[in-house]
Amino acid sequence: MMKNIRLTALICTLLLSVSASAEGLFDDVELKARVGYSIGGTAPLSMPATIRSIEAFHLTPNFLAGVDGSSTPGSNWGWQVGLFIENKGMDGEVKTKAYRMKVRMDESEMEGYYTGRVRQKVTEWMFTLPVQATYLLSEQVKLKAGPYVSFLFNKDFSGYASDGYLRKDDPTGPKVVMGSKEGEWATYDFSDDMRPLQAGIAAGLEWQMQQQLGLSFDLSWGLTGIHKSDFKTVEQTLYPIYGTIALTYRLK
Repeated sequence: MMKNIRLTALICTLLLSVSASAEGLFDDVELKARVGYSIGGTAPLSMPATIRSIEAFHLTPNFLAGVDGSSTPGSNWGWQVGLFIENKGMDGEVKTKAYRMKVRMDESEMEGYYTGRVRQKVTEWMFTLPVQATYLLSEQVKLKAGPYVSFLFNKDFSGYASDGYLRKDDPTGPKVVMGSKEGEWATYDFSDDMRPLQAGIAAGLEWQMQQQLGLSFDLSWGLTGIHKSDFKTVEQTLYPIYGTIALTYRLK
């Protein structure tokens, strides 16, 4: 009994000590709300020869909203941590030649080398936690850079192939033609092969226009690729690369 009382007293003493040490630690933390819009896409590090041209790129609702806290305990150097909900989506169309992929057509699944048009739609709704180092260039301008992790709660990677043909299994295999009208297309869906957790790096600049309002410009680059490591159907690793412009509002 006495041992439990002493242990409880020791824990309470430690908690009070930590609380006293932490008092005032977050007094100088600046809190901001942030809303923004992102433009970018999922792409390989270099464009492969099997992708001959980009035929179309459509804007998607890539919104970002959240809060972040920052502090500059030194003269210029500091830190910034945020929590955001965001979408990194893409809707584009490319022309390919002998591009390896897997599709479904007439309830049959086929894999091989495709030549023709490919429409690709990507949706990645996620919670993102960036942890960044900051540097003040002036009272109004701040640079920032650091890693981030994202947890995906809604994801989609799907599309269709049209106006072309698939050589089954190998480049000289049987030829399966895809038409230009809906119903003649071949479809694909690799949503289940996407990573639920992604990581990357981000860097940007913030400009405090007024006492409360500011603008930020950021570039994020995924390092893990959007698909799981054992996914080999698409021949290149695809990385999410996005630029974001956001409006900030100082809460504290």
